Amino acid sequence: MARDYYAILGVRRDASKDEIKKAYRRLARELHPDVNPDPATQERFKEVTQAYEVLSDENKRRMFDMGADPFAPGGGGAGGPGGFGAAGFPFDDLMSAFFGGQAGGGRGARDRVRRGRSIKVRIELDLAETAFGVTKDVTFPTAVLCTTCQGEGTAKGTHRKTCDMCQGRGEVSQVTRSFLGQVMTTRPCPQCSGQGTVITDPCPDCAGEGRVREKVTRKVQIPAGVEDGTQIQLAGEGEVGPNGGPRGDIFLEIVQRPHPIFERRGDDLHCTITVPMTAAALGASFTFETLDGTEEIDLRPGTNSGHVITLPGRGTRHLDHHGRGDLMIQVDVETPAKLDEEQENLLRKFAELRGEDQPPGKFSPGRGGLFSRLRDTFTR
Repeated sequence: MARDYYAILGVRRDASKDEIKKAYRRLARELHPDVNPDPATQERFKEVTQAYEVLSDENKRRMFDMGADPFAPGGGGAGGPGGFGAAGFPFDDLMSAFFGGQAGGGRGARDRVRRGRSIKVRIELDLAETAFGVTKDVTFPTAVLCTTCQGEGTAKGTHRKTCDMCQGRGEVSQVTRSFLGQVMTTRPCPQCSGQGTVITDPCPDCAGEGRVREKVTRKVQIPAGVEDGTQIQLAGEGEVGPNGGPRGDIFLEIVQRPHPIFERRGDDLHCTITVPMTAAALGASFTFETLDGTEEIDLRPGTNSGHVITLPGRGTRHLDHHGRGDLMIQVDVETPAKLDEEQENLLRKFAELRGEDQPPGKFSPGRGGLFSRLRDTFTR
């Protein structure tokens, strides 16, 4: 006759994992051989543990619900790795679920050599330095290899010794008694911190850590085209790890100082030139200081306020690409706010000559957004 594992544990067929676990724990306390050595009770305990193994495993439970017994001959189940006795009880899983411990052996001694931390260093650069690249000497505090002990952490002429508490295993075991009998748990050795060895005579310079802290200076090549917030990774240039472990990384964070004239937008540079009304009307030439040096800018007669003069290739270099952005100069026409009597008379005479002494003004629809202008372009 097929066994009903739900009935053996006394739970419904739709019972949750927590309900199955609680039912098993209750029965295990009553039927464990240490509590009740009666042979019939021992057989009952085996049935209960076998039922728990099936119903606590999703695959085995699904198999049982479909009408197959995982412990039937050929069904596969009992006696696998990690089993317990004839019932194939999942001892390791139960120890972890009930006690938070680990049954049997542990993981052994830990590696005492660990990788060092990565560090972040901020570098302030001028606009020209970010545009064209620069080589900088960067100074920052970090952990470096102790030259006295070469990372070993021991005083000169001494060596690390095997821990006498764990005998070099890096962990200690403890046997406790529970309702399931004797349970062995393991934990990292508190004397050697799981390393299996201890330092009896630490290095006087690094106090046994194998590294010391000091300020170092690195010559760093900043590529052209970086901008504010760019991070550059220098692999293997960070802190030395404990006990002479490999270095971490350095992350250079670029901070671009504000420029008195130019505003950077991507790889393009923007600025505004304010000109008097007469220069905008008659045209003029201006000397302008760009990142590449002094240049002459010609303002055409009749230039309106808001006009943009573009100097191609006068922006910053493209990062990891050839070429440069542009320099965009917006013209701002300044209207005089105060006029003396002679200036006012001349300006009124100029308005009469142009027939603008009583201008009617021109009204037109306001400029729409980007999509409106695109629509007008394609519907013309």
